[in-house]
Amino acid sequence: MADAETDAKPVDQDALVADIEQTRLQLARTIDAIADRVSPQKNVERLKDEVRRRVSQIDPIMAGGVAAAVVVTTTVFFIWRHRKR
Repeated sequence: MADAETDAKPVDQDALVADIEQTRLQLARTIDAIADRVSPQKNVERLKDEVRRRVSQIDPIMAGGVAAAVVVTTTVFFIWRHRKR
């Protein structure tokens, strides 16, 4: 007795070709996405873009204040250490 799952069914050749072409295009896009993701050059470019984006968000006055605080703290530390000797 023939099983319904294994019975030969008529296949529309045009639909089959279209399905294969669609699958091929999806596979090509997936391979391109993977290649882009693992590319060292692309990763460096993405990192540069991220650094540029973050730096552009820094308030220059706040950055100057933080730099001044670091300089003053370091100077006070060295003066205090020098006098302790």
